[in-house]
Amino acid sequence: MCRNIKTLFNFEPPVTEDEVRAAALQFVRKLSGFTHPSKTNEAAFLSAVEEVTSVSKRLLDSLETSAPPKNREDEAAKARARAAQRFSS
Repeated sequence: MCRNIKTLFNFEPPVTEDEVRAAALQFVRKLSGFTHPSKTNEAAFLSAVEEVTSVSKRLLDSLETSAPPKNREDEAAKARARAAQRFSS
């Protein structure tokens, strides 16, 4: 599951709220062990996702770098190449 959490800092165009929330959801899923929580745990699960999203946005907003922004398409192509090499037979 955690392989789906992508680096979100220093990209052009900048990260979207949906991307931050998707990473937070994956993180909470991994921690809790639930893909879809039961009705009993749903409120706690969704609250955790919102809190992690909020903290993640604050972190990303506060980070600084002198490195040039990375291109999303270039980084995705590199990831596909690594996956192809790793999973090729």
